[in-house]
Order: sequence, then C-alpha cells, then structure tokens
Amino acid sequence: MDLPVDEWKSYILQKWSLLPKSVQVTICTAETLSDIFLHSSSLLQPEDEMVLKKLSRGYLIEKDPDAPLFYKEEGNKKFQGKDYMGATVLYSKGVSHSAPNTEDISLCYANRSAALFHLGQYEACLKDISRAQMHGYPERLQPKLMLRRAECLVNLGRLEEASQIISDLESNFAAKQTRAASQFQILQRTLCHLKMKVQEKEHLTETFPAALTNAFEDMNLREENKQISSASSSVSLCTDTLKGRYLIATKDILPGELLVKEEAFVSVLNPGELPPLRYGLESKWDTRVVIGDLYCHRCLKHTLATVPCDGCSYAKYCSQECMQQAWDLYHSTECSLGGLLLTLGVFCHIALRSTLLARFEDISKVMRTLCGEISNKDISFPESKNLVQTLSYDLGGESERNGKTLEPPIPGCDINGKYESNYNAVFSLLPHIKHHSPEHKFLCALSVSALCRQLEAASLQTRTTSLKSSQPKAAAVHAMCQELPVWGVAMLRHMLQLQCNAQAITTMQQTGSEENIITDSRQVRLASGIFPVVSLLNHSCSPNTSVSFTGTVATVRASQQIGKGQEILHCYGPHESRMGVVERQQKLRSQYFFDCNCLACQNEKHSTAAGPRWEAFCCTRCRELMQGDDVLSCGSAACAESVSRDHLVRRLQDLQKQVGMAQKLLRNGKLERAIQLLLGCRQDAESFLWVEHSMVGEIEDDLAQAYAALGDWHESATHLQKSLQVVEVRHGPCSVEMGHELFKLAQIFFNGCAVPEALSTAHKAEKVLLVHYGPGNDEVQELQRMKSCLLDLPPIPVGPPV
Repeated sequence: MDLPVDEWKSYILQKWSLLPKSVQVTICTAETLSDIFLHSSSLLQPEDEMVLKKLSRGYLIEKDPDAPLFYKEEGNKKFQGKDYMGATVLYSKGVSHSAPNTEDISLCYANRSAALFHLGQYEACLKDISRAQMHGYPERLQPKLMLRRAECLVNLGRLEEASQIISDLESNFAAKQTRAASQFQILQRTLCHLKMKVQEKEHLTETFPAALTNAFEDMNLREENKQISSASSSVSLCTDTLKGRYLIATKDILPGELLVKEEAFVSVLNPGELPPLRYGLESKWDTRVVIGDLYCHRCLKHTLATVPCDGCSYAKYCSQECMQQAWDLYHSTECSLGGLLLTLGVFCHIALRSTLLARFEDISKVMRTLCGEISNKDISFPESKNLVQTLSYDLGGESERNGKTLEPPIPGCDINGKYESNYNAVFSLLPHIKHHSPEHKFLCALSVSALCRQLEAASLQTRTTSLKSSQPKAAAVHAMCQELPVWGVAMLRHMLQLQCNAQAITTMQQTGSEENIITDSRQVRLASGIFPVVSLLNHSCSPNTSVSFTGTVATVRASQQIGKGQEILHCYGPHESRMGVVERQQKLRSQYFFDCNCLACQNEKHSTAAGPRWEAFCCTRCRELMQGDDVLSCGSAACAESVSRDHLVRRLQDLQKQVGMAQKLLRNGKLERAIQLLLGCRQDAESFLWVEHSMVGEIEDDLAQAYAALGDWHESATHLQKSLQVVEVRHGPCSVEMGHELFKLAQIFFNGCAVPEALSTAHKAEKVLLVHYGPGNDEVQELQRMKSCLLDLPPIPVGPPV
C-alpha cells in the first residue's frame, strides 16, 4: 500500500473536518512545505499518536520466541507432503523469528536446507548447512547434515570436497559406534550410496554442449553520457517552460537500443497483496506467502533462502552482505519502526529512507535551502551548521566562487551542468504542492510528524542504552534527530513527490501449481522506487520506449526507431492499448496533474469510433461492428439491427462469470469440464462480441492452456494462434505482450515436435523480447536454448508452456 492504512486515513480526515475553518485556511493557503509541515505538526496530539501506536501494534514485527517451533512444525507438515516450496517459506519464517546463535535458528536453517536440496537448489542448501552450524547446530545431528552437504557437493560436481567429507564421516563412524544401531545402519547405507555416486561421477565424460555464447550487446551502456549519469550518449537533457525537463535523441536510435540503465536511488519492497495479520485474526502467526518472503528487502533478488535481520522478524535479505549493507545505510534506524512504517505506507517509508541515504551524499546546498525556509519560523530549532558539516558535500564542485553563488542551469544538475542519480536530483523532482488536495497534504504532513516523533523517541532510547552498554550505535540517528524540522520538511517533500515520480518496480511471476501443471506468468508490482534519470522521461500513451527491471535496476530501451531530435517518451501507466482516451485523460489528470496531448490522444479525440475495438460488440445478425453510444446500431447499411449498450454489457458480465468458473476448473485440474465450459463460452462470445474483443482472446488462451495440460499440442497451438491475433491487433506485432504470447506458442510447438514451426516462432519471440528486455532476460535465454536444441539435437519435450 502506497499511502497509510485506511484506519489512519479515516482518522486524519475526520480530524481535518473538525479543525476550525481558520486553521484549515491557514494550511490550504500555505505556500511552502515548511509552512504546511510546521502548522500541521503543531496539531499532532498525544491521542493521535496513541491511535497510530495501536494500529502499528497490529503488525507482528518483533521476534517471538514461541514462533520458531510453530513454523518448524508447520514446515514439517509441508515437507512430509512433498510441498518443498511451501516448507521452505515456513522454515524461513521460523528463522526470521529466531534469535541468533540458538538451537531454534540452527534447526530451522537445517530443515530449510533439506527442502532446498529436494528443490535442486544445492548452492543455497550448502549455505544453509553452514548457517545451521554457525548458529550451534546440535552435535548429535551433525552426521545427517554432513551427509547432505556431501550429496550436494556430488550433485554440483565438486567430487574432491565430497570425498573428503565422506572420508571424515567414515572415520567418525568408526570412532563412535555407540549411537543406536538402526540409526547407524541408515547412515552407513547412505554413506555407501554416496561413495558409489562419487565413483560414477568420476567416470562420466562431459556430454553437454558448451554454454551458449551471447552474440548480442551486453547489459551495459555502450557509451555513457557525459551530461547524464546512467544514460547512453544517444540522449540529451533539455528543458522548457511547457515540458519541463525532458530527453531527446542525439542520433537515430534503433529498436532495442539501451538508452538508460539506472540503479534506484531508493526502493522499498511492497508488503504484498496480503498485509501482515492483525492480532486476534485467524491465528497469532501468519502462514501466508507474500512478496516479502520471496525477495531480498535490499536488492530485490528472488530468493527462497532468506537471511533475517537480527533485530526484527520482517526484514529479510538474500545474503549476510545485503543484510549488513541495509543495516549500515538505513535499517539500523528503521528496524524498531517496522510496524509504524507498515501502517504509514510505502511512500512514507521511501521518504524516510531517502533522507537516511542523503546522509551519505553531497547535499549541503539542499539542506541550506531547507534550513533557510525554516529559519524564519518561530520555533525552537538548533543551528543547522552541524548537519551541513556532517553531510559535507558541495554538489559536485565549489558552490560559491568569487563571493557569488552559482545556480545550476537545469534543476537537479550540479554547477557543472551534470545530472546524476543522487539526492540532489531526487530533491529537484516536483512535489506539486499546489495540485494536491488540502486533505492529502494534511494526511502526509501529520504522518511524517508522527514518524519524526518516533524517531526522536528512538534516539533518546538509543542514547540511554548506549550509555549503559557503551555501544556507539546509531550516532547518525541522534544527529538526524537534532535537525528533525529540517528532515521532516524533506520527508514531506518526498512523500508528495512520489505520487508523480514513484516508479513501480515489476517482475514476471509464475502462477499456478506444479501438481496441476497449469502455469502462467503475470507482471506483479515488486517494489516502489525513485529513479531520477527515468523520471526525466515525459509521458506518451503510445511511447517509443520500454522499461523493464532486474532487481533494483531499471533499463529503458527503444521499442521502435527514434529519429534524431525526437523526444524519448515513456508510458506512466495509461496506455492506448489498455484503455480509451477518456479514461486515460482522467487518470493522468488525477494522478499526474496534466492533460495529455500526445499523438495517440489527439488521434482518438478526432476519431468517430465509439471506443476501443477490444471492447466493441458485433451485430448478432450480420457480425458487423456495432456503433453508437447508449443505443448501438449495426455498421452495415443493409442491416437495421439495434440494441441497447446496457443489454450487451450485461451479457458480457454473464460471460465473464462463466469464463471465471472455467478458469477455476483449470486451476483445480478439472480439464475436461473446463474445456466444455470454455467451448460454450466461445460460442456465446462469437454471437455478440467483435472478433478483436479482449474476451475472445482470453477464452482462446484458456483453451490453449487446457489442451496443453492434456498434451494435445496441436489443438493447443490452434487456439493460441487465435489468441495471438487478438493480442497483435490490440498491442501491436512488436509489443512486449506479443513477445510473451509468441514465447508460449514456441514452447507448444517445441513440445509437439513441430520443429519448423517451433524454430520460426522462437525466432520471432526472441526478436521481440530482445527489443524490450535485452539478452539477459530469462525468456530470451530459454528461447536461445530451445533454438540450439532444435538445431543440434532431436526435439525433447521440456514441460508445459508457461
């Protein structure tokens, strides 16, 4: 959730409605962020903080010593049912609640290593074995763990290491034959099996083809821009009063060319579609799987073997190194505030993290600006000299020469005119103070004020603890809290910026289950972040670029040819292939505060068509396109058929319910019943929906999945090709959506041993996906392996399409 939880929003809006009119007017007419922040923060009362504290307590963020046993037992149930993925996540939850260097955490790590072994993740299994031993895994259980280590090493081809462990275990067994006879015999049999496996591996010759070489450009920029960090030399930064800052092409750009590759200045993992359970609901501990269980909270890498924060049960990382980096940069401050940050939302969390990261950057001028805004206010506020000295950086050069302050030519650039992906660039992003509603500004200001109060309280507690334990922890927090009015204004600025400048970091995630074979992929929002260079791109409903993500790195590629001097354009969400012009205009106006006048919008405004063709109806008599608004008439002059739009919309809603029922049958593996229902839906759709309607394509795609699950590859390909026709008309032949559909079709042809069709389709899919993602994409690499196999080896089925 981007904004605070609904309970806090409702509470603050109620508080706003009860404020005297004069106070509301004062905040509404405030022209600076410091005025808004200071007036609003003065209204934060202890009872408000108590409400927020109660809401925050609803999230189980602290470590619970009783939880590891619960999660270990739940994980064991999944393990025994051979649901190794589910077992892994539950063991991870047990790890997250365990204190370091305890038997609890060592047992959870060891059990997770067993689940990872069954998933074939041998490197991750080895790491978990080491972690279990590091945290004091019981001596009595060590042989079982060492056998698992040896078997992992054998599977990884590290035979010398495996042989040494086997030798050590044999010596250990010879010296300690006091263990129970049955247990000893099991271990001995496993050991003998491992020895045989090592011998077999040693006599095997390498039969696999050499690794595929990448003939395409790598993921790095060919030549980095001297004016804009993280951008290629093919673009240039411009500015004018109407467009603001924007990028143009300095030369002719080909489709697929990498234009920007930028690491997020800051990113925060989304809590997931399912928020943490509140106390008293369902159970004390949460067994659901959310995004936070599967991705590193710092680098966003997908991982099943998470490493938890030592201080809380929420933050999880892909490695000890990522955990330490996060702690040093920001988590030492955030750790005790986990429940509060989840309550206040992702935007407030990003605002805090941005200011924490600012401590490591060159932002003295920014801080002088903030301090200047506040210095005239009648509040108790210490001098800002210490903070500026602590930050001690001068935006890329001397800020004053010959007694004169040099202003950068473009906002966000340093005095040398360079735009870098740093805090100065983040600070320059527009907060749109005048466009946000008074209620929204009050909500953000009071939320930030409450966060500042908690930071102050945490600083006081840390200083007290440090005096008692002589631990010099969180000195930066203390320095920050000395300047809370400054940081509060900065955080409010960031929170308001995010509505227009936050970038949704997405990933392709598989859905479905292994048992039912039916799998598919969908794009999910993984995190929210700020990318200062990507933020320079203006919007178009028909953009000439495609943005994708690898962890916290955004890559922008040309999706079509861009001529020299043309503007580089990105879609903010409302795309011409997803919604009509009226809906797009409304969304852009409400979220981004501008009226879109891109070419797509201009063309649609002057079009006589009633709406997008993927939402159109056809005549039930002659199958021609229906036209009109409330009453639709057949487009054929020879046909007088007419019908109310409401009637057709109701028919469509009924059809959608039927398709939903069929999709549920698919997920549950009831394939024959699903196919019969879908065939009926297709017949109904053909009677009143236009051939390019999105529902027609969806039904064909579902039928393709059902037949693929039955192994009827020919029938599956027939239906998917019909779905492709709808996708192509709606999204275009070179769209990323078309690339994903072609990838599925290539897999179906491959599985059905249709070699020429598989090669041709794989080539088309690869060509499209390379433009949008580049050579590092998983689907691109899978297509290259598929083509290599088709060219060099007999076709071998590789499983159902995804």
